[in-house]
Amino acid sequence: MSRELLRALPKAELHCHLDGSVRAETMLELAREYGRTMPVDDADALREHMVVKDAHNLEEYLERFTITLSVMQRAEAIERIAYELAADAARDGVRYLETRYAPVLNTQEGLSLDEAVESAARGLARAERDHDIVARIIVCGLRHLEPAVSLRLAKLAVAHRERGVVGFDLAGGERGHPAGAHAEAFAYARQHELAVTVHAGEGDGAESVRQAVHLCGADRLGHATHLIDDESLTHYVNDRRIALEVCLTSNVQTHATESFDAHPVRRYFDRGMNVVLNTDNRLMSGTTLTDEYLLAARHHGFTFEELATIALNGFASAFIPWEERVRLMERARAEIEELRGSPASMRNEP
Repeated sequence: MSRELLRALPKAELHCHLDGSVRAETMLELAREYGRTMPVDDADALREHMVVKDAHNLEEYLERFTITLSVMQRAEAIERIAYELAADAARDGVRYLETRYAPVLNTQEGLSLDEAVESAARGLARAERDHDIVARIIVCGLRHLEPAVSLRLAKLAVAHRERGVVGFDLAGGERGHPAGAHAEAFAYARQHELAVTVHAGEGDGAESVRQAVHLCGADRLGHATHLIDDESLTHYVNDRRIALEVCLTSNVQTHATESFDAHPVRRYFDRGMNVVLNTDNRLMSGTTLTDEYLLAARHHGFTFEELATIALNGFASAFIPWEERVRLMERARAEIEELRGSPASMRNEP
């Protein structure tokens, strides 16, 4: 399989952080406009600097976000960054994108929570008009903040569910910050028919996944790298087709797994679990969704047919109405059928 073939494969991206997927060039332009200081002044050097290569855990990986957030405090900046992310994803063969972020982190200079959501929604809507992509928002609560903040963000997500928001999430440092403490926020989201996903099993063990599933009612699981450590829970998640938002590169960076080869993604897939590949953070992980598909092929022997199944899993597990998912899947199946006989599949990876 070639990179060209996997870029052409129609894909869905369900786990992509807006503030972790900013163009380096845009960061520099916004920093000059807003009087901010970046670690370096050259786009290539900044891009290299932002890739996390020295983290010992999830918490250290997350420290880079203070840099991107410094230029994401105004509506026009958020709108631009959302637009550019969707445009870049479309060029990478992504037909459906869900980008997530915690709007509470964009209010440090007076922007309201509503404005922080509306600006991203405007950027994504404009990208839909200009590019071949459907793009939506997931609002994140943060584990280290008070549960009352999560509840406020869940209410924000519900208030914007007809204006681009399709889900609610819980992100941030996992160890020592149990998801169960935020159960009220997830109950509010579910009671208002809003889908939920939870970061779990990335910076902590299987017990964290258990809380996400049983106390928060997760429809999908972010990462779930350590789910495999609990056999009973793994069966439960599989039986209920709860999607696993797998992010290979970032899992190695945060030491959720020690190497690409050691990642449980192949074991999950071979069990018939609902596996979806994602970038997590295009900037901090220096990756694209095509890169993640290539990693799965190289390190775990995934075939084109298996990767096509993963791609279709993404469309089927999206947080949009079923009728819209069906349309996306039908189109994706037709494109995959065309690719099956493509000469690109016979070329060596450059």
